[in-house]
Amino acid sequence: MQSTLLIGLDGATFKILDPLVKRGDLPNLAKIMAQGVRAELLSTPHPLTPPAWTTLMTGRLPGSHGIFDFLRSEIRPGGAFFTLNDFRDIRCETIWSIVSRAGGKVISLNFPLMAPPPKLNGSIVPGLLSWRHLRRNIHPPELYDELKSLPGFSANEISWDFEHEKKAMQIIEDEELESWVRFHVIREKHWFDITRHLMQNHPADLTAVMFDGVDKLQHSCWRFLDESYLSDPPTEFEQTMRELCLTYFREMDTFIGDLVDAAGDNTRVFLASDHGFGPTETVFRINKWLESLGHLKWQAADDAKPKAGHFVALDWDHTVAYAPSGATNGIHIRVATEPGEVGVPAEEYETFRERMSRQLLEVKHPETGEPLVKQVLTFEEAYPGSERGQAPDLTLVLFDHGFFSVLDAEPMIWQRPECAGTHAPEGIFAACGPGIPQGKELPQQTILDVAATLLHSLGLPIPEDFESSVMTDVFEPEFLKQHPVQSGPATVAPGDAASAADDASEEEQADSEEKILERLRALGYVE
Repeated sequence: MQSTLLIGLDGATFKILDPLVKRGDLPNLAKIMAQGVRAELLSTPHPLTPPAWTTLMTGRLPGSHGIFDFLRSEIRPGGAFFTLNDFRDIRCETIWSIVSRAGGKVISLNFPLMAPPPKLNGSIVPGLLSWRHLRRNIHPPELYDELKSLPGFSANEISWDFEHEKKAMQIIEDEELESWVRFHVIREKHWFDITRHLMQNHPADLTAVMFDGVDKLQHSCWRFLDESYLSDPPTEFEQTMRELCLTYFREMDTFIGDLVDAAGDNTRVFLASDHGFGPTETVFRINKWLESLGHLKWQAADDAKPKAGHFVALDWDHTVAYAPSGATNGIHIRVATEPGEVGVPAEEYETFRERMSRQLLEVKHPETGEPLVKQVLTFEEAYPGSERGQAPDLTLVLFDHGFFSVLDAEPMIWQRPECAGTHAPEGIFAACGPGIPQGKELPQQTILDVAATLLHSLGLPIPEDFESSVMTDVFEPEFLKQHPVQSGPATVAPGDAASAADDASEEEQADSEEKILERLRALGYVE
């Protein structure tokens, strides 16, 4: 197999990177693009971390792989229940497993939903995991003690310390921002050290690491990264924060350069983000809107459960449509299949959904008078595939691609006191190495096609049931002539997780609803 390196930059956007390249702050990224290709990378229909990275890892759309959110929810008699998605919820085989079955070796670091880890030939350290569950969710199990011997290794700092990160990133207080940015510089250094150690001591055919601090900084620090939001002249605080953010990006660029050097000249290098980024200043409280139409009712204030900003606090005897979290921008519609059930009668579902779509498109921004929602997608449109029944009935695309709020609060449409960062559909893609043309800007590509492109780089056939196709423009014509794209057998069902990891995951499943919500607050998607 041809050695291949994938560096994931969660939320990276050329809107921020290009000006920094032009300033000379990112010489290694500039070198990769000068010696290879670059393109915008279109994310999944709703640009969110779990479905997007899972699409990159499986070569399948969310409607096929079944991941739409950080959490999976269900309404049962007695109320609503939810848990965090994990590896066992992915319905399709990953590229890590495909490479391993073909006799190759893989390194997969910090990718979401990789716990409990599958058994394969290589190393897995999952992302988005609490430090107390890290040891038993690393593959192979003995790797944890090996990593622990690295100078400066900290399970707390490479994992998510949810006790420390209790606030949503979008509303971090100014006095906390400086330590927040410094923490991510340190955290990315840990992931870099782990990657370099494994490349040197356990080299693989496919090495992949995802750095997620880009996303976290842009959520909370967009107003410092995008110079159009700075004061004229910038305040001392703005100057301090901007320089800290630039330090992060410079350090990240150094890590990228060192990993490319460690990989060697015969390795093909790919950079990709799961989505892009942009500014947001308006918050649409969708459950308040649904309440105003009579489709939703909150529990009374004196109920046993306190009023909160998530769907567990809804009165399920009087709720037919609701949004469970701000992450998906999705509305779920309950359908009554039997007399007496709460929900829209099945024969009225289409009419109800079409009417709600029209009403959403008629919501106006209170200051500009422009539509707040620019597109409403049905689950058939947004998430075709065998798993689409788990998807939201309607997915909203807001005018600025912001996330809506599920909080029970007034006003229904709220202006933030400060600009925040939000996900945008257009991420980044770049590649360089043997067989890749130099200095070429490609038309927009799609995150769906990264998986097939990586397999072709490795010299492997593309599974016949892949929805992903090889980005042929990434390779020189002569290379493709000598190495034509080949189709191969279909993928297999995801493998069983290691038994030790199963135990750890069962412990996680026992976590309280409040702990799960705390984790999502730390990620910035629950208020």
